[in-house]
Amino acid sequence: MAAERTRGGAPGTQPATAPSVVTLPGTSPGGTRAALAERVPTAVLWALPPVAVLALAFLYPLALVVQESLAPGAYAEVLGSAAFRDALVTTVWLAVGATVGCLVLGFVLALVIAFVPFPGARAVSKFIDVFLSFPSFLVTLALLFLYGTVGMANGLWTDVTGAEAGPFRFLTTPWGVLLAEITYFTPFVMRPLLAAFSQMETAQLEVASSLGAGPARIVRRVILPEALPALAAGGSLVLVMCLNEFGIVLFTGAKGVTTLPMLVYGKAILESDYAAACVVAVVNVAISVGLYGLYRVVSRRVGA
Repeated sequence: MAAERTRGGAPGTQPATAPSVVTLPGTSPGGTRAALAERVPTAVLWALPPVAVLALAFLYPLALVVQESLAPGAYAEVLGSAAFRDALVTTVWLAVGATVGCLVLGFVLALVIAFVPFPGARAVSKFIDVFLSFPSFLVTLALLFLYGTVGMANGLWTDVTGAEAGPFRFLTTPWGVLLAEITYFTPFVMRPLLAAFSQMETAQLEVASSLGAGPARIVRRVILPEALPALAAGGSLVLVMCLNEFGIVLFTGAKGVTTLPMLVYGKAILESDYAAACVVAVVNVAISVGLYGLYRVVSRRVGA
């Protein structure tokens, strides 16, 4: 009797059976593995064209630049020169200054467009999207027409006062470059801010206002925390773009302002020193990639 229970299991229970493998109708485990093995080469074939284009259009030229920069003594000569140090300092302070200016101005303008009702607010918001497609030299030319040596402001001054020249000559200085960069890159901060503000619950603002909070406190305690991810994203993008900006510095005619991209242009085109130009380019790329990595870390922490 005990032997029968052992063979048949406990009374009132079914004998244990081995787990079965569920397969789709008309297929078998071996057929599934074969189909998967057939799909893998197909995926590889589809991936080859974009990888080849990326390698030819980006990786190969970058490899040539890095190879050219490895000329004997090139790094020591360039990194030890006063021209490189001055260009690096100028590039960093212009990029940081423009980023801070864009963050402050962009935050204020986005607040006005998003929360202050006025006629044409929607049209202004749409214009910002269009402005992002403008080339940087176009904004610089507009500033030259306004504040250049023979621009409208100086022409009006000479017509009124009879002076030989006007007082507005700041566009050919670092401050003119800074103004042009802030003017051009501010919409790149406003765009993510406006998107973040459009998703904000207005009930939070109404509750804060009903509890007696003033506009400044509402901005500081309610709106600013919600805007931090967008500010981090827009500010990081502007910082990287300012580090690599070439057209604005060139079109302002600021001869005393030499940034790293301008130094690359001078070494390669004016001096035909390609090894030195490649060294500066590699350093510029390394700084940009490092800042992008920092941006990714910061964006993950603030939830962007």
